[in-house]
Amino acid sequence: MVSHIDRYDQSDMVEYHYGAFPPEALDLGRLIGPLARAQDAVSRYDQMLLSLPNSELLLAPMRHNEAVISSRMEGTISTVDEVMIYEADAEEGGRSEARSDAVEVFLYKEVLRRAQEAVAHGEPINEGLIKNAHRVLLSYGRGAGKGPGTYKDQQNYIGDDRRRILHFKPISPLQLQPAMSALLEFIETSEMLHLFKIGVAHVEFEALHPFNDGNGRIGRLLITLLLWKFGLIHKPHFYVSAYFETHKDAYVELMRAVSRDGDWTGWVAFFLEAIAAQAAANLITAQEITALYEEMKAPFREISGSKWHVEAQDQIFENPVFKNSQLVKRSGMPKHVAVRITRLLHEEGLLRELRPARGRRGALYMFEPLMDIVRA
Repeated sequence: MVSHIDRYDQSDMVEYHYGAFPPEALDLGRLIGPLARAQDAVSRYDQMLLSLPNSELLLAPMRHNEAVISSRMEGTISTVDEVMIYEADAEEGGRSEARSDAVEVFLYKEVLRRAQEAVAHGEPINEGLIKNAHRVLLSYGRGAGKGPGTYKDQQNYIGDDRRRILHFKPISPLQLQPAMSALLEFIETSEMLHLFKIGVAHVEFEALHPFNDGNGRIGRLLITLLLWKFGLIHKPHFYVSAYFETHKDAYVELMRAVSRDGDWTGWVAFFLEAIAAQAAANLITAQEITALYEEMKAPFREISGSKWHVEAQDQIFENPVFKNSQLVKRSGMPKHVAVRITRLLHEEGLLRELRPARGRRGALYMFEPLMDIVRA
């Protein structure tokens, strides 16, 4: 939201494309190559997902990484380490010294998890799901006063506050509701190829900019949910923000070109290249995590010398920053076993003690080999 727009340079501002959604046609000749690359890369990534015995366990840290990068694109700066430390402290109601940015990123990670669970349990991707996700996202911090879970009631703008330049004027709030309904109907009923449809839906959501804040994060969340909804991936683990961040100038300019020039095809081509590149990158990360899990089976078994070694390894991979009390709760192992296992793993250099035990507050540990893979 930008106030006092007369103080901003509007000379290159693009306005929303009223009456031009959905596009009448796309130039298939320009899209055949990007589509083939995207389909091939997503298929290879999905085959890897299907081969994992527990993708939620092994790929949960990737969700933290996506939350960090997607939030960073909107000016919320944190690290995977900060977010996981906050999560470990907050889980037991403990006091945390985390910065507000870390809390906001943690909330986005929670939005990802909850939305994926909702769709897994059969909830449709509708306005209720979108608004609920937004309500959680803006429940704390700078966004808490910006209408969590409610559509904008004033005109908003996209621009550069520091340079005082406006890039884009989204749809008027007076015309937002029918436009959102049209977008959701398009998602449900259009016969457009799924990857094309997801790209078009994403740029339309961003152009509508339905909320006062948090639009980019919700819009990128929808990409993952739609890939899953349409069966392009069998499990809800696909995160594309890293590519968009690296190519942010092109990301913004090609979205502007949709409204300015009607160039839906140029945007979709870029979107397909993003999907292809990110699928390949996600595959490498997932393979590295999986390989590390296999590599660590023997050390966990031999160092712990316990029948609980599998449970310990599983929980530490899913939650690489933790306290003993959390390891006990999640795995079901006796407390004295958890204490012994973490002590031995720490002595062997697999765990790093981030914070020693003090009073009633337990020590905080980090599984460094996994964190080295997932850090942004």
